[in-house]
Amino acid sequence: MTNESYHLEIDAALVPCPAIFGLIWAEGIRASTMPPAPPAFLEPLLHAALNTGEQYVPLEVRQRVRKMLRYGKYKPSGRSKPASEFLLRAALSESFPLVNSPVDVNNAVSLESGFPGSIFDADISGRHLLIRRGFPDEEYVFNPSGQTIDLQDLLLVCRKTDAGWEACGNPVKDAMITKISADTVNVIAVLYAPNDEPISSVEGWAQRYATILAEYCGAADSGYKVIAPEIVN
Repeated sequence: MTNESYHLEIDAALVPCPAIFGLIWAEGIRASTMPPAPPAFLEPLLHAALNTGEQYVPLEVRQRVRKMLRYGKYKPSGRSKPASEFLLRAALSESFPLVNSPVDVNNAVSLESGFPGSIFDADISGRHLLIRRGFPDEEYVFNPSGQTIDLQDLLLVCRKTDAGWEACGNPVKDAMITKISADTVNVIAVLYAPNDEPISSVEGWAQRYATILAEYCGAADSGYKVIAPEIVN
């Protein structure tokens, strides 16, 4: 498919927009299962994080990511902190999660950049996504146990359904309904960067994400684009 087939729309109410987004995709990936050990692109990152400690992701990056998410009811701390912080903590405690090929790519780029990311089965989420804030009382299931996350005021990725836009991801925890499985052949991902991050930096991380998806997941095609909405002060 062409770049035009992949689209990330920003809700008009999200002004000023606190983030720049990398939209990444890969088509025709291999069947994916949990690897027995960290893959080649991830292992050196885990060693570097252990050797460097918490500053592997500089404090100012972590603070900027939290500022990007802090809004209204949502406070990015405790169990609600960005997924990138969970991954850093997991790397430092030598308990980094290995899930499946595409998710491991997402987690590696998130750990290395310090920016949270979401990845979806594109045949379930669709290739046209929307960014908006969560509504009061909105929630979704995020794990096989049926646990839910309160989405009010959180920055969300939504998929288009017959009933309208339905939340399926965010920088903390993604929804079960669009998660990657062994049957996934096409994926689409969103990388969330603070709106003061240089565009060239976000492009670099998005390109790295797409490249690793192609190389490690055996994608027939992959690509990316950066969406930097006009920031209104």
